[in-house]
Amino acid sequence: MSGTSSAVARANIALAKYWGKSDVALNLPAVPSLSLTLDPLTTETRVALASDLDRDVLILGGKVAGPKETARAAKLLDGLRARSGETRFARVESVNHFPTASGLASSASGFAALAGAAQAAMGLALDAADISAIARQASASAARSVYGGFVELPAGAPGDAGLAAHPLHAPDFWEVRIVVAVADEGPKGTGSTDGMEHTRRTSPYYDAWVSAAPALADEVRAGLAAHDLRRVGEAMEQSTLAFHACAMAAGPAVLYLQPVTLAALATVRRLRAEGVPVYATMDAGPHVKALCAAEDAARVAAALAATPGVLRTLLASPGSGLSVDGREVA
Repeated sequence: MSGTSSAVARANIALAKYWGKSDVALNLPAVPSLSLTLDPLTTETRVALASDLDRDVLILGGKVAGPKETARAAKLLDGLRARSGETRFARVESVNHFPTASGLASSASGFAALAGAAQAAMGLALDAADISAIARQASASAARSVYGGFVELPAGAPGDAGLAAHPLHAPDFWEVRIVVAVADEGPKGTGSTDGMEHTRRTSPYYDAWVSAAPALADEVRAGLAAHDLRRVGEAMEQSTLAFHACAMAAGPAVLYLQPVTLAALATVRRLRAEGVPVYATMDAGPHVKALCAAEDAARVAAALAATPGVLRTLLASPGSGLSVDGREVA
């Protein structure tokens, strides 16, 4: 066992949203979610075990991470150390090739890559489902980034420590694109974990959201199976706006939208009125992601790039799943 391994994982965008936990300690989602893994929004992570370290060290984008980020990584590593019998601490170096902690699912790709690289460095050779369950304990959306294409993460019953995501359709199942309208390059003010727990405790709309979310996920799943962009898009937009409404109704409000967010949403609606089948979604951040057919992506990207306040656009297509030391995990 060399004690060193590298992994690459991709961010994902939830088409049916996850917001809220059924079990905070195990990081279990209260609602099901469906996502699309995005290429080229990648995270590269290298884990090197060393006997001369007295604690885990996390380097993000060339800088030493803060205590909160390091503690989340160390908790994941502790679980793998207990499982493998490994006693050494790790130096973790991770680079995101897209904005970090701003609502572009960097925690999803980051923890998926960390789980993959760390288990290999510790000699475990786990399969994708096992890695997905491990990654989920650090970031629920990371469970989905282990797989390529279209992916589902079921709602978790309290105590279900082994909950994992599973693939629905391969990356080549459907030639759709996601155009990301980047609204801000910096980190968001409220992290997803803190935001959703505050929402659960204080929003009068939280129970309604949890009740409505499964039917929206069912609609997205059915639309995917039928290659029905309108069906997927309409359910995706409703899921997105429902979770944001729930968060905004918390006390005080959890508000991720910025003026540029609303402007980009208006651009998507204008394009639709002009006959372009394009639909919007957002995670816990200000960016708008537009789902469209591959042949419409250039027009959608140009319109969003011209929207006042949009810094730039990113074009993403269905991407592959986690690779460890150059091999995709099965």
